[in-house]
Amino acid sequence: MAGNSAKIEVGGGAHDYAVLDGSVGPQVIDIRKLYADTGMFTYDPGFTSTASCDSGLTYIDGDEGILLHRGYPIDQLAEQSSFMEVAYLLLNGELPDRETLDTFKTTITRHTMVHEQLSTFYRGFRRDAHPMAIMCGVVGALSAFYHDSTDINDPVQRRIASHRLIAKMPTLAAMAYKYSSGQPFVYPRNDLSYTGNFLRMTFSVPAEEYVVDPVIEDAMDKIFILHADHEQNASTSTVRLAGSSGANPFACIAAGIACLWGPAHGGANEAALNMLREIGTVDKIPEYIARAKDKNDPFRLMGFGHRVYKNYDPRATVMQKTAKDVLEKLGVKDPIFDVAKELEQIALHDPYFIEKKLYPNVDFYSGVILSAIGFPTDMFTVLFALARTVGWVAQWNEMISDPAQKIGRPRQLYTGPTQRDYVPVDKR
Repeated sequence: MAGNSAKIEVGGGAHDYAVLDGSVGPQVIDIRKLYADTGMFTYDPGFTSTASCDSGLTYIDGDEGILLHRGYPIDQLAEQSSFMEVAYLLLNGELPDRETLDTFKTTITRHTMVHEQLSTFYRGFRRDAHPMAIMCGVVGALSAFYHDSTDINDPVQRRIASHRLIAKMPTLAAMAYKYSSGQPFVYPRNDLSYTGNFLRMTFSVPAEEYVVDPVIEDAMDKIFILHADHEQNASTSTVRLAGSSGANPFACIAAGIACLWGPAHGGANEAALNMLREIGTVDKIPEYIARAKDKNDPFRLMGFGHRVYKNYDPRATVMQKTAKDVLEKLGVKDPIFDVAKELEQIALHDPYFIEKKLYPNVDFYSGVILSAIGFPTDMFTVLFALARTVGWVAQWNEMISDPAQKIGRPRQLYTGPTQRDYVPVDKR
């Protein structure tokens, strides 16, 4: 690399490519003309070394354990901000003043109702349908109910669709929970906060009025903030890829939900909780640590390590304190929280974990919190989708607004048969 260019030599020929600088983070080599120049592609399974876009939303430094939204550290946002404020920040680039924030919250609140015919749509699912299966269907179906906001070339319609998706996701998620549990749907109320409204729609029953606990509300709000956006992960990349074709925003977010459903992505907190339950008590930890270190044992410690973070996940620190507050407020003496705390200390001091950079991630404590609040494990990924919708919508808007955006079209390293002639079936 020389100056602001990189030289690639292929077959005796040399080609120069621009080196681009971001505001922070690694430089990137602009290889958009590589195929035209050399007839070659790059080979990068999983796109682990590929910058698929430029973005001003979220920055991650995995080596240092840094996560910034529009430049603001995630721990500051989680401790001092609100989910609605973070949503506005991701959508618009700056933190709002009081009047602007109040207007934004009112706008979102006025969009929380869903079309009444959606109730009939839910009843088309089996009673035992997984809530994420329901979410994939109903979110994709929103384009049939709100087709007046599907013109992606109209900035006003894009803004309305964005607000509708953010506002209606808690209602749809609560309805998925109510449907799977056989309880009647609960309508949203305009006098509650975004998070408080969701808790009431989820846990309220006709026999008694549900009172939102401020400690639980604050914990859920923090969980939503910590999951709001996370750069170009699998589901976000899916939303962008779907959006690059010109698909309507509701279809794009449904595609993101489908991707998030995968156990390697959105299901990690459920896996971590199941692992803590399997261990059970602190005295059994040494046995499971030994199993985790044994290459011949299938047991794996879940909730440790991350695809990007090679240091402590900055979201895990906030999540640990939140778990403590929730369990104390609910008066829950859960031995798995003691297991989690002890495992965390071992991971921070054991040479095996330090060498392999296996630090606790955000999923390590979130399952403990959600379980204590009363969510069944099959709702965990739904909550993740609810929160991440803000990031997906912001990423989608950023992409659509970019005049240089092209339809996504990755290439491949073909390893199949070379050209061959067709042989009639009776001569094979």
